[in-house]
This record gives sequence, structure tokens and C-alpha cells, in this order.
Amino acid sequence: MSDMTGSKALCLEDFARRRGQAFLRFDYQGHGESSGRFEEGTIGLWSADAVDALDELTEGPQVLVGSSMGGWIMLLAALARPQRVAGLLGIAAAPDFTEDLMWDAYPQEVRETLQRDGVYLEPSDYGEEPYTITKALIDEGREHLLLRAPVPIACPVRLIHGMADPDVPWKLAIRLAERLESDDVEITLVKGGSHRLSEPEDLERLGTTLARLLEHIG
Repeated sequence: MSDMTGSKALCLEDFARRRGQAFLRFDYQGHGESSGRFEEGTIGLWSADAVDALDELTEGPQVLVGSSMGGWIMLLAALARPQRVAGLLGIAAAPDFTEDLMWDAYPQEVRETLQRDGVYLEPSDYGEEPYTITKALIDEGREHLLLRAPVPIACPVRLIHGMADPDVPWKLAIRLAERLESDDVEITLVKGGSHRLSEPEDLERLGTTLARLLEHIG
């Protein structure tokens, strides 16, 4: 439920401005300044938003940066438009989270609530408002699962993950790296790093990692 006014997005905008480099940030439907309702969103809808932004608002090769759910979205966008994507940078990337970190981890009573009511209000550690988790989000997410097979992405990929992330275990970064077909994958593990990785030292690391990736791509 984060949006394009978050610290990482603003950090990257500042990074791009200082480099004189084009940069695009946007809100998915139901997020931030975009229209729509969050509870009506799905992984397919939000990945379509990313592909539309890529198609309509950018030119030439792009480096996609995604945090948490955005890490899953960037992978789906790269698979949809491989010729447009020169590199990927994931921050606590969470592919398949609706299945592996939600459905599989939910106790039986939560599953029953979703089956009965079609919605579950999940308490959030990041704000007063709970996450509205819908059965549609879980069900539709199964159409976009990636980690059950090799992921045919060949471009350079950089992954940053906090080892104290309570929401997305850092071992998911290892699993993703193993599944990616690219031979050019690097993982940075941050001991004590949280899920958001938004502290000043985290933002500095993000900029440094992106700068090196851009230089590497040339």
C-alpha cells in the first residue's frame, strides 16, 4: 500500500535528477494518487499498470526498480517486455507473496474468513489502517506465480534484502536468484535491515547499487 511519495521513490528521483537521467515513478490503481480502490486490485491488474506505464510513458531500454510487491511486479513486467528491460533492482522483492507468505502462512481461521467473507482485514505494522486482503487477490495471484519454475529473465539483476525483515524472509532473495535464468545476479544482504530499508544508510546503499548497475549496463 505504499505509493510514489515514499522515501525510496523520492530518493531515486533525486538520484536521477542529479545524473540528468530520465526517471518515472507512478502509483498503481488503488494506491496513492491513482483512482480505483485498493481492495479491487490484483497482481495482474497492477502488473498491467506497470506494463502500460512502460509502453506509454518511457522510451528506450529501462531499469526497473521494485520494492516488496513491486519486486514481483517488476519481474512480471520484464517477462512481458523483455526487449525493453535492461536491468532489474529489487528491494525486499516478494514474488509469489500472496501464496507463500499469505495463504500458506495463514491459520485456518483466517482462511475460513476469506472463504466465507471474501475479505480479511490484516493488521499492519506500518500504519493504523489494516491491509484489506481479498480472496480475489489470493486466487488471481496464483495465475502469476514465478518461483515454481525457472524464471526466463536474462538481464542483470540486483537484489537488496534486510536480514531482519519480518515480512519477507531474506532467503526468498536466494530462492529468486536460483530461479532466474540470468547469470548476472547479485544479492546484497543487510544484517539488521528491516523490510522497508528506508533509513539514510539504506537509501545511500540503494543509490550506490543503482549507479553501479547503470555503469555495468553501460
